[in-house]
Amino acid sequence: MRRRPGRDLLAGLTVAVVALPLALGFGVASGLGASAGLATAIVAGAVAAIFGGSNLQVSGPTGAMTVVLVPIAHRHGPAGVLTVGLLAGILLLGLAFLRAGRAVRYVPVPVVEGFTAGIAAVIFLQQVPAALGVHARDGDKVALVAWEAVVDFAHHPDWTALAIAAGVAVSMLAGSRRWPTIPFSLLAVAVATIVVAVGGGEVATLGALPATLPRPSLGFLDLTAVPSLASAAVAVAALAALESLLSASVADAMTVGERHDPDRELFGQGLANLAVALFGGVPATGAIARTAVNVRSGASSRLAALTHAVTLAAIMLVAAPVVARIPLAALAGVLLATALRMVEISAVRALARASRSDAAVLVLTAGATLAFDLVVAVLLGLAAAGALALRQIARSARLEEVPLDPDDHHEAEYTLLAEHIVVYRIDGPMVFTAAHRFLSELSEVAPIRVLVLRLSRVSTIDSTGATVLRNVIDRLEHRGITVYLCGLRPEHTGPLAAIGLLDRLHGRGQMFDSAPAAIRAARDHLHVLELVPTSES
Repeated sequence: MRRRPGRDLLAGLTVAVVALPLALGFGVASGLGASAGLATAIVAGAVAAIFGGSNLQVSGPTGAMTVVLVPIAHRHGPAGVLTVGLLAGILLLGLAFLRAGRAVRYVPVPVVEGFTAGIAAVIFLQQVPAALGVHARDGDKVALVAWEAVVDFAHHPDWTALAIAAGVAVSMLAGSRRWPTIPFSLLAVAVATIVVAVGGGEVATLGALPATLPRPSLGFLDLTAVPSLASAAVAVAALAALESLLSASVADAMTVGERHDPDRELFGQGLANLAVALFGGVPATGAIARTAVNVRSGASSRLAALTHAVTLAAIMLVAAPVVARIPLAALAGVLLATALRMVEISAVRALARASRSDAAVLVLTAGATLAFDLVVAVLLGLAAAGALALRQIARSARLEEVPLDPDDHHEAEYTLLAEHIVVYRIDGPMVFTAAHRFLSELSEVAPIRVLVLRLSRVSTIDSTGATVLRNVIDRLEHRGITVYLCGLRPEHTGPLAAIGLLDRLHGRGQMFDSAPAAIRAARDHLHVLELVPTSES
């Protein structure tokens, strides 16, 4: 932190300017109010900066978390949201001690892009009532609530609110594209506030904000509702872990030589959510957009994130009366623009072009986010991605007939051996998704006396593959065909030994290290059956 304090202080001030309207907007969108969003940005921003695992991460309220919190607020009220945050913090600490942070690297990109697109759609729909100047009706289905707001607007249009929201959103989208370093979100909100104050129109504003943070207290919580809130806490903790670790990974990718500690990051986010719940704030995560601004502004240490939190606290102390006059429609415009910028069209197009499977997972995850909730969406996306990956694995496995080498035998002997011996080679995994498909083909081979199965190119064998192989060998032996295995790797012997096949084949002398050794044994077997003459060798 002492290396380049000047750049870190400037980066922290820049992030605070960007974070202020977002913190206020996400607080309002969560149902707990603008002051809760600001408290979250201050407390979580400071605690996670000190105890987290990334030097560049900026934490606070996020749109993704808002999507999860809205139904909790509707069902259990503000106290339920704060209690969920406390429970989620405890769960995050547990995940940190279990060293579960590295698991996020196994989340497929289509799932990440899909739930990001779904979150963006939910945030956009959530802001429709405020952007239209209409009181939002209660309900968990954001699409239905947005449609009802459009109907209400059609009956009683409020063009002032719509003009403010549209103006702020367009200013952010157009301005940031040309001058990305200028905080157009704060400028647009400030201009909208001045216009409303001077014009004196009847536009809903944030209202009174506290000039200081409340004292930490358990009185904010509803500890009697813990059993009914357990599933919601799991959802919040899962989202906080996923979004924070993804955000830290983005920060690493934007720098050279920076690597975060995923388990320590979970620890820091756990402490941050415990503290935020005691100060009346909403659950927090690492914020990808604010973290990216932090990195682009030249941050190199935790001092930048701490400066961001301190700056927001100073704004709460000094400028609370001014902030209270910000129109809700202006914050809605900020969030509408944020939702539109969350989706990277180039990344979505690349996934759509990569394969139909990736496109299907992306669409499924995004649709499930809208129809259900984020946790269900991620689980469905992971299940679909896993099923499609297994399908690809099954297709990659091949069974190929390998001809005998004519150079190893006299012409007459080669002709006789080729009549009675068939050699097959298995390439790829011999697992449950593929074993039945290609091993069953072996049961239908033409009438022969010996089958040599080469396993040197098998990448893995599971218990299903071993069982199917044993069944195939039993069928072939019932038809009078002797089976020799060769090239089995030492690491693949476990499943075959577990079902007794390895000892059985070893006892009969039907296991070999190489294909030539197996073919020599097959030739000797045919000699015993008087089907080929004794080799001159």
